[in-house]
Amino acid sequence: HRIVLYASVIIPVIIYYALKDKSDEIKRFSMIYLSLAMLWSFLLRYRFNDFIDAKNWPIHLCHTVMYILPICLIFRLNKLYYFTFFINVMGAFLAMAMPDLGSDNVVSTGNIIFWINHFGAFFMPVLVIALKLFERPKMKEWIYSLLAFIVYFTAVLVINSLLGTDFFYINGDFITDKLGTWAEKTQNFKVDFTVGNKILTFYPIYQSLFFLVYCLISLCMWFIYEQLFQIWDMGEDIRLRNKDYKQMRKDLAYLLKGKGEDEPMSGNSAPCLELKHFSKKYGVNKHYSVEDVSLKVNGGEIFGFLGPNGAGKSTIIKSVVGIQTITDGSIEICGYDVEKQSVQAKKETGFVPDHYALYENLTGREYINYIADLYEVTKEERDERINKYVTNFNLEGAFDNQMKTYSHGMKQKIAIMAALVHNPKVWILDEPLTGLDPTSIYQVKESMKDHARAGNIVFFSSHIIDVVERICDRIAIIKKGKLLADVKVQDLEKQNINLEDFYLETINAELIAEYAQYEDVMGFSNGTSDLKNYTTKKSATKKTAKKTSEESI
Repeated sequence: HRIVLYASVIIPVIIYYALKDKSDEIKRFSMIYLSLAMLWSFLLRYRFNDFIDAKNWPIHLCHTVMYILPICLIFRLNKLYYFTFFINVMGAFLAMAMPDLGSDNVVSTGNIIFWINHFGAFFMPVLVIALKLFERPKMKEWIYSLLAFIVYFTAVLVINSLLGTDFFYINGDFITDKLGTWAEKTQNFKVDFTVGNKILTFYPIYQSLFFLVYCLISLCMWFIYEQLFQIWDMGEDIRLRNKDYKQMRKDLAYLLKGKGEDEPMSGNSAPCLELKHFSKKYGVNKHYSVEDVSLKVNGGEIFGFLGPNGAGKSTIIKSVVGIQTITDGSIEICGYDVEKQSVQAKKETGFVPDHYALYENLTGREYINYIADLYEVTKEERDERINKYVTNFNLEGAFDNQMKTYSHGMKQKIAIMAALVHNPKVWILDEPLTGLDPTSIYQVKESMKDHARAGNIVFFSSHIIDVVERICDRIAIIKKGKLLADVKVQDLEKQNINLEDFYLETINAELIAEYAQYEDVMGFSNGTSDLKNYTTKKSATKKTAKKTSEESI
């Protein structure tokens, strides 16, 4: 008996670990196959003639799950499934704890079928949830299952009285014998009803207590499930953290020893930034913040990233530097995959965010040395670069003061120095010129040009189109998560196209097309120069229509 109970826990765990990393299709097929195999084994003791007599019908609670579970899995009937999850599992467990065996022979056909039946009814519904084939139930699912149980319980009461059977042990003495004299006394009170030539017998006290206790135990099962779910989530969280920790250790070993299997994906570690069909959406949001963006930036280029607020610029930048996850597609930095080889990719990257955070109780020198330590920059290299940037940014008099005494511009320069102290092949800046004075803007622009001239990449987003036009080799324009343009600034100059005009026409392409259609309908053509007037008129028309509608209401 104990061996069977142990197996009822061990075997599902083995099945779970065999299937947990498989696709949903394989999991579902495996569970359908297993549930049908158990149903077939259960039916071995039945013959066609057995079903002629209603007393032999499989109406026992644990028998019903043999039929319900395959149907739920095949036709994805989640509401019916939760009945088996809350009601059948508990019934099967109680049956296994107090087995009603027809023979003392442990391996008799009837006993083996009994164990297979209740064993499957006990672990299969739980295993299906563990494999995430159905959503975890909430309180309302427990309530639905209880309503279904009321229907089942009432039906069995009537069937037992009509046929003289003891389905679910609510008419016989199987349960009361195990509970003692007090339980047997509850069956002394009975009520008879005559229907035609049939006498229907009910035991109101015993059957009411039976029903209430079962509902109470079902509620306890709900509480146990919730606790198990929380324990499970904690375990999964620990497992995933350990997995990430092992990968981090593996990456660190590669960096420190200079060897390992994590070589650049492309086999080439030259300066390069490439997005391959990159898409990103947040949480359960159905809409993508950025969708199917592909672009490649090569060494020696200053790449400008343009777009209105909310276009997706910062989303792309944060995914490139590894701050947030990638939904679809991939990103490579110098041949390293940002997700799979995060440490190597970050080692090649310098990042200046739009909202930086510094350890302001440190001096500028202490902070830059701290960052240099993280990137394992040698003393000779860091001293050379620190002296260079302190001079270029005019920080000589303040570099050894605490950063909490710095102005916004000085803090921005420290953030730029921190991004450059390890001489990254890819330097990424998110709105780097916001809030800087003209002198500081000039210094930052010169640093960007110097970095690109050395064969590195400078990738930055900005709203200042004049600056982008003067220093960038290429620009990309994004709107509503879609990449609208990727052009060389030189090509625009050859065509005498002003970058600002090109940007506005690209961003407003839909509106321009709508205006052109408006011109055709009205029978005149003023070109896009009158687009602003058209937009103003369109907005005014909408306001007038809204006002008229409100007045009529």
